[in-house]
Amino acid sequence: MWYGSFRRPLAAVSAAISAVLLTSAGVAAGSSEPPVDESSIQPTTASFGGASPLATTRTVQHWSGQTVNGVDGVTYRYNLVGADPGSETSATIGVDIIPLDVTVDGVPFNGSASVDGVVASPLFQSGDYSGTPATTFNPHGGHLSAGNTDAQLLDATMRSQFDKVGTGYHLVLETPVVLDPVAVHVPHGKAQVMVNSRGVAMAFVDQGWFQTRVQKELGRLHLDPTRLAIFLTKDVMLYADHNVTHCCALGAHGAGHVTGGLGGPVNGHGNQPVHTFVWASWFTAGFFLPSAWIARDIFALSHEVTEWANDPFNTNAVQPWQSPMNALQYGCGDLLETGDPTFGLGFAAGSNTFDPHSGGYFHIQDEALLPWFMRTASTSQPLQVPSLGGRYTFMGLLNPLPWFHAPASPC
Repeated sequence: MWYGSFRRPLAAVSAAISAVLLTSAGVAAGSSEPPVDESSIQPTTASFGGASPLATTRTVQHWSGQTVNGVDGVTYRYNLVGADPGSETSATIGVDIIPLDVTVDGVPFNGSASVDGVVASPLFQSGDYSGTPATTFNPHGGHLSAGNTDAQLLDATMRSQFDKVGTGYHLVLETPVVLDPVAVHVPHGKAQVMVNSRGVAMAFVDQGWFQTRVQKELGRLHLDPTRLAIFLTKDVMLYADHNVTHCCALGAHGAGHVTGGLGGPVNGHGNQPVHTFVWASWFTAGFFLPSAWIARDIFALSHEVTEWANDPFNTNAVQPWQSPMNALQYGCGDLLETGDPTFGLGFAAGSNTFDPHSGGYFHIQDEALLPWFMRTASTSQPLQVPSLGGRYTFMGLLNPLPWFHAPASPC
């Protein structure tokens, strides 16, 4: 976890809040008081207040909602990007891409070289999500999200999450404005270059140093806080604790009040600007082990952008959850981080001509949906085999892991 303005980085390798309900206590032995009449007790629930609506309008368009958790009975509040799905209206969010051209020991890792691929990807181009040509588990793909056509990736995911496929509800990202590349020369001792047996190079950069650099750039650029800022790198991962073996983060999203410091609180008493932003790398196919089918091109960026939409201010607390096998590195999570539980799982979409080793497709991270975290009934968007469980992730039945066909496991 990155503290301060960045939270819940996308981890590359494996490395709570408890809600209390009011209950009645039995009468002590030997007490002369009469026993409690249970019929007179009115059940109550607690309300978790970690995600109060923001007072400011100088931030990304968002709405505030709440859900009663089906297991602990607690009402969890949250802020999400866009328009309230109940209104069945559309929201369009502006995007600024800031390419970071990173140099480590004279070796360039230029985010600017990946801009065209990102802009041409499903993040900004419309596609058909009724099916997919391939998944982590199935090279032949299958049915994905029936009726979800002519939509961007984020829009399709959010429409499935709220069962709004076929309605007027949309969450659309504008064609991004691409700013001039920022040259980032990493000082000696703050990074290493590693080359695998296939000859693919990767930059491993000190997380603390890099985070400070991103924060400074966000303040220097004077960006519009109503737009999403994407800091784009290429083949860059971060290590924690100034120790290269404590690796790796592939992306993160964050929020903060610039004039008060990005490590400060996002909730204020006035109409202060609150910037929301994402950092992620485009990954050249071939660096990770062959078994990491998903780990290429925009998989990290798709993970972070969808998490940003579901928790733009890093304040959406949920009942603690865990992913039993595929994402043990996250431990016991307590935030609405939709891509963390499904780490390493995903599907193919679009037409990728920007990396000859990506198989002709972009690689998309699967995302857990709000009902999975809230332990409520799954989205009713149709599934092909309802008896196998509901849609608790965007991939639905194409994600065969059993803990994603039922609400989240406790921890």
